[in-house]
Amino acid sequence: MPPTASTAACLRVALPVPLPRLFDYLPPSGETPAATDVGRRVRVPFGQRELVGVVVGSGPAEVGDGLRQALAFLDPQPLLHGELLDSLRWLGRYTHAPLGEVFATALPSVLRAGEPLPETHAWAWQLTEAGRTGLAGLRSGTRPQRLASLLGDGPVDEDRLALELDEWREAARSLLKRGFAERVAVPASAVAPAPQPGPVPNPEQEEAIATLRAASGFSPVLLEGVTGSGKTEVYLHAIADCLARGRQALVLVPEIGLTPQTLARFRARLGVPVHALHSGLADGERARVWAAAWRGEARVIVGTRSAVFTPLPQAGLIVVDEEHDGSYKQQDGIRYHARDFALVRGKALDVPVLLGSATPSLETLHNACAGRYGYLRLRRRAGDARPPSVRILDVRKRPLQAGLAPETLQMVEAALKDGGQVLVFKNRRGYAPVLLCHDCGWSAHCPRCSTEVQSTPLTVHAGGGRLVCHHCGHRQPRPLACPDCASLALQPQGVGTERLEELLAERFAGWPVLRIDRGTTARREGLQKLLAQLGDRPGILVGTQILAKGHDLPNLTRVVVVGVDEGLFSSDFRGGEKLAQLLVQVAGRAGRARKPGEVWWQTHHPDHPLLHALINGGYESFAAAELVQREAASFPPYAHLAMLRAEASQVEAASAFLRAARHALEDAACAGGKAPEVELHGPITAPMPRRAGHYRMQLLVSSPRRGALHACLDAALPGLYALPEARRTRWSLDVDPVDLY
Repeated sequence: MPPTASTAACLRVALPVPLPRLFDYLPPSGETPAATDVGRRVRVPFGQRELVGVVVGSGPAEVGDGLRQALAFLDPQPLLHGELLDSLRWLGRYTHAPLGEVFATALPSVLRAGEPLPETHAWAWQLTEAGRTGLAGLRSGTRPQRLASLLGDGPVDEDRLALELDEWREAARSLLKRGFAERVAVPASAVAPAPQPGPVPNPEQEEAIATLRAASGFSPVLLEGVTGSGKTEVYLHAIADCLARGRQALVLVPEIGLTPQTLARFRARLGVPVHALHSGLADGERARVWAAAWRGEARVIVGTRSAVFTPLPQAGLIVVDEEHDGSYKQQDGIRYHARDFALVRGKALDVPVLLGSATPSLETLHNACAGRYGYLRLRRRAGDARPPSVRILDVRKRPLQAGLAPETLQMVEAALKDGGQVLVFKNRRGYAPVLLCHDCGWSAHCPRCSTEVQSTPLTVHAGGGRLVCHHCGHRQPRPLACPDCASLALQPQGVGTERLEELLAERFAGWPVLRIDRGTTARREGLQKLLAQLGDRPGILVGTQILAKGHDLPNLTRVVVVGVDEGLFSSDFRGGEKLAQLLVQVAGRAGRARKPGEVWWQTHHPDHPLLHALINGGYESFAAAELVQREAASFPPYAHLAMLRAEASQVEAASAFLRAARHALEDAACAGGKAPEVELHGPITAPMPRRAGHYRMQLLVSSPRRGALHACLDAALPGLYALPEARRTRWSLDVDPVDLY
């Protein structure tokens, strides 16, 4: 008789691999599986390498060929447990993603690599002995001298330095090089700044604050407030109440550029250390903040999208600022939406979730109007500020210089002479979007993103000397002559921020002209340094959407939007919503203090209904009309979508996979003999058919019921991994896509 395999308890481990399954391992030597192992990290052999996974269960397994032994537990107690573990399991089910990849997305990279949970402390700077003796030799009035003076009485924490000295990091590096100062770790509880009083809330703010103070348990609330209405003041009061109850608060902001500004304001007002958590931090620092939150030491955490995974053992409040912003949606890997996951966590934690925006997403607005969310409104600007006036400037048949009409240039000059600042907004970085031969019509296109049918232009950068693809990063020098006809008549076509900067710097040489885009703000605190460089002086900001979000520029009196037309005829069903939000947000930068603001929209389509809806009725009028159209077209929020995307080096491979996937989804939708509640559209070529050398296709899945959509996906997806066509393509599923690209 053949020998029978014995049974033993094994660990079920989620590993960061793109396979929708768990892996069984024998426990490490000397260990016995227990229920308390769930959530612990474990190092295991996997093929020829070692991986770090998370234990999600245990159970009996046959000890036979192939069952390997885990190498070691990495945590004495579960790192993921309670609400966070349950919420991540939910996220795996909702996104239909492998659980191991969900856990890997939620953990800081240091912890994903298997490093121990770091010690938590704060950082401070102090003078060395050489610094104390050499202090008198520092040149008076310089930043290093001012910093050294601040450190004269003992260590000063970095939060306080950020409040008291601009660009203190450069000064600290200067002292460090001379051996005059050093960075030291201090207990986090020792560095709480003294709270500063804020302005007295107006009646609308008082009403919102009182409503939030009375909220108990899970209560999602939309705070819709016009730009400059003081939503942040409401956040601060809600967070202060949360801290008074001994609870933690998590605040999500859409961009890294907003984090320093938000941190400075929060640190000045709250009287507790405020921790930042975003991709601009070093890996070790992110892990320390995560660990401080895990231990309950971090009371207020301000971060971008990934901060939604912060542990909150003593949660009291979650705030999502600018909840409409598209950057909350992760576009690769696990395609989660931080706003939606914040709501899921808020429900599991039984705490209020405050969603703030001047231009709420239509999904959030629909939920608020239907009574699913609380709905608070701030209809007027805080203090003496008045809403800006908006003017549509018809530029048809007008002579344009770098996209600017003569009247616009005159307005800019008048604003500067009046002592104000001007924002020239163009949501396209670079010098020009196309390089064209004026003689034969040749244009420079990306060799990795273009097809025979549709070319992807290379963007002209650096004053016309370099060509860059904004999709795949391909770079090449600008040719000296046309490759097709050898003509020297190569001309940049269109306008980007670099070209606007060039024209305005030449035209207004007596005033500072600063460009704010990804190219000028890539370095740490780059945006803050540029804005500090301008200060309150008269000058011109040329910027992309980086400047459209949350920045308070008191002396900004005029805003010009160049290129409104680019968003008026988008093929994306959310195109109108995104343009309306952008126009309202950009307009909101003007006139936020005592000086009145004025906004000009340059367009070749002055009679477009979207523009007139915003002018005559504001965002509320636009949103009401847009929701009617969404309902008629069965688009979100009146339908639920999932996008199956495939890309391969050969278009036939991507097409074959999606055709096979469609058959599997059709079978799943028709299972049980009931009329299918799921519609399939495609496979079709993606709006951008090729990127980075890979051809792209997509299949849209739609249903009026969320449950029916997920039931279909649950039934079909396991078979997709087994398809022979899946081995020849890269594919992904995006539940609730924010665009159809």
